[in-house]
Amino acid sequence: MKAVTLLLSLTFTLLLAGCKKKKTPNPAAEPDQSSFASASVINQRLGRGINLGDTYEASWAPREADPADFQRIAASGFKHVRIPVRWEMTSRSSYTAPYTIQPAFLLSVKKAVDAALKNKLHVIINMHHHDSLFKNPDGLKPMFLAQWKQIASYFKQYSDSLLFEVLNEPHDQLDAPKWNQFFADALSEIRKTNPKRTVLLGVAEWGGVSALSRLVIPSDTHLILTIHYYNPFTFTHQGAEWVSGSNAWLGTKWNDTEYDRESVVNDFLAVLRIQQEENIPVHIGEFG
Repeated sequence: MKAVTLLLSLTFTLLLAGCKKKKTPNPAAEPDQSSFASASVINQRLGRGINLGDTYEASWAPREADPADFQRIAASGFKHVRIPVRWEMTSRSSYTAPYTIQPAFLLSVKKAVDAALKNKLHVIINMHHHDSLFKNPDGLKPMFLAQWKQIASYFKQYSDSLLFEVLNEPHDQLDAPKWNQFFADALSEIRKTNPKRTVLLGVAEWGGVSALSRLVIPSDTHLILTIHYYNPFTFTHQGAEWVSGSNAWLGTKWNDTEYDRESVVNDFLAVLRIQQEENIPVHIGEFG
């Protein structure tokens, strides 16, 4: 989802810690992730971040990231960058088995990751705008899992400063019960080559808080729960051209009433309950 304003990423805890020295990956070697930090520590290290939008996830004019972007991001005080990636385009990945991701595209994403890490940024790469999967999840599940198998293997030698986010904003036919199984299966593929890499778990129904009560969190100590927050929606998306009827919301104001504030507080109380009950760190991956 695009936002009216620049999308920022923010962890609940803004404690900052130094990044580990990066090593040049050796794809042929078996990964040694024994020294990887816990998800909780990495969530603290993430600090404030920014989404690199309209780049690898854009279908209208996809382009490569400019290495200078990461210099500017780091110089502006951000500690991590989220790089949304649309893997499903026919120019990037085959729709037939074995669903091969084009090596040139993997290399392009790798260059962006390397540039971000060079600037001491943590990096989140995800699967973004997998529209075919949302419409036909059962039919596209083999492709979804095969893509994650390839992505995970390709980046397995990277430090724990690189994080995977399995899927941005599951919705449509990929409903809450189905998403629970899809995430578990994708995580299983990732863990074959990345046993301790931190993985971000999103929520069904567009990634917000509405489906939190139906989310099943796997027993895995290297997970971060990621939430997107755009409430009240008619306020944050007034005039957004990608949302039908949003022009009718133009002029919507935040009145700062007790009801307005309680609504937001109650949303995050639900998030905090999950955090405490499941002992899982929480990250706000998008908000507006």
